[in-house]
Amino acid sequence: MVNEPTHAPLLSIVVPVYGVEAYLYQCLESIRADIPAGESAVVELIAVDDASPDGCGDMLRSYAAGRDGVRVVHLSSNVGLGLARNAGLDVAAGRYVWFFDSDDWLPPGTIAAVLDRLRQHQPDVLMLDHLRVHEGGQREVDASSHLLRGISGVTRLADQPQLLRVQHTAWNKVVRRDFLNELELRFFPGWYEDIPFSHPLLIGAEKISVLDRVCYLYRQGRQGAITSTRSGRHFDAFAQYERLMDWVARKHPDERLQAELFQLMINHYLVVVGNDGRLHPHLRQGFFHRAAEHYRRYLPAGGYPLPPGVTGLKHRLVGRGDWLAYSALRRAHRVAGRWPPAVTAFTAHHAGSRVGFRRPGLPGRPPAGWTTTAPPHTGAGVPEQRSE
Repeated sequence: MVNEPTHAPLLSIVVPVYGVEAYLYQCLESIRADIPAGESAVVELIAVDDASPDGCGDMLRSYAAGRDGVRVVHLSSNVGLGLARNAGLDVAAGRYVWFFDSDDWLPPGTIAAVLDRLRQHQPDVLMLDHLRVHEGGQREVDASSHLLRGISGVTRLADQPQLLRVQHTAWNKVVRRDFLNELELRFFPGWYEDIPFSHPLLIGAEKISVLDRVCYLYRQGRQGAITSTRSGRHFDAFAQYERLMDWVARKHPDERLQAELFQLMINHYLVVVGNDGRLHPHLRQGFFHRAAEHYRRYLPAGGYPLPPGVTGLKHRLVGRGDWLAYSALRRAHRVAGRWPPAVTAFTAHHAGSRVGFRRPGLPGRPPAGWTTTAPPHTGAGVPEQRSE
């Protein structure tokens, strides 16, 4: 570690670094150059070299030399994104912490807007909007960004429940550091490490602020990203959801909350199992059956709001563990490129209606205000995460 702070900053930006030599300078400079004049003592930048095998370690040493407010932690062995974030958190001195991915960057004016909102609202969690940036330079609004609109002042999840469906990543939230300690939240090892971290932040927060402004540019398509990597490590998602569901059961045993998280979990599993870029064909059936096991284990006693249309049919197939019907449906989709009536009828016949909203055999009606449908699934709440 170098350049120990001599002050207590308002904001610590933690950047884990691994295998991003081509993008690292752009990331660091976008942060440093965006700190407003006269605010250099208010923001510290902590870069964590996660034993990167390329030139990132040397780049960080050179970058930090002679630059106040830049600190570097060098890890002796690679520990992965989650534990590298923990290493940065351990040395952070700011009242707030922002976990930043090292291949992304800031649009101008972001830090001034973030600092202003932190001072104005003093929230537990500040939520930020972002854009996806593709390799060709095209910028795309995230499918969940509209859920951030129209929220002024401070709020709670109970008053704005749609916030749970905003993409659940660490980098779209600035978090009060003492609040993390109060929740006893840390990152776990493995892929999809944001799952048991991001949701509890919103569930436990008494004061959530939303900055309806693009504050983050999220690089798409980089080689080495989880969403671009076929690997058995996608099975890590199951352990991460087990941690999340255990935390909710212990800390916030609310049936509606569990139902909402359950639907998001199954949606996420369906994204992974249906994606050719994430799972080798020989792993797909095993992943599906693990998802079906979680469906049975975590299905809320009172049921959950089943999505409409094809997504709802997929939920039913997962609930039944019907791999043959699911794989036939998936093949038909790949061939047709759409959902023709014959395919929908076939799926409805095989999916049945025995699972999805309530456990079979449970009497009674859905909770007041619930229906058996939900807004069409747009991908909201499903994270696009990075690998190391």
